Amino acid sequence: MIDGVQLHPLRQIAVPKGDVWHAFKSSDEGFAGFGEVYFTHIEPQQVKGWKRHNRCTLNLVVVQGAVRFVLYDDRAGSPTCGQFAEVTLSPEGNYQRLTVAPGIWMAFQGVSAGESMLVDLIPELHTPAESDKKELNEIAYTF
Repeated sequence: MIDGVQLHPLRQIAVPKGDVWHAFKSSDEGFAGFGEVYFTHIEPQQVKGWKRHNRCTLNLVVVQGAVRFVLYDDRAGSPTCGQFAEVTLSPEGNYQRLTVAPGIWMAFQGVSAGESMLVDLIPELHTPAESDKKELNEIAYTF
């Protein structure tokens, strides 16, 4: 895995009237403060990215469908500089929280038959100036 990226297994608790899915506690590793929680959906086979946050630590949980995350490290001096990592998360089969440190490029793709949805907790309010974007063809990776 890329330096600064972590996976955290999450609990799903079976309850007769509807299951409980844990996502995040302030005592969890990776918690860097609270600024905003947002949801985003992605259509099947569509790709969103590339995006790199400069200050924010991302904490991503897929709550519907399945999403393949592709991470790329171009940070000078990083032990994983030049490397890619890929992980697919889903509430059915691989329910984990993905924590991504600032400075790592990320793109993601909906890989289920229907719409997928994820939630992200970031430590500050989202501002466009805090992140950088690239077109998909600007980083050599085939989706």
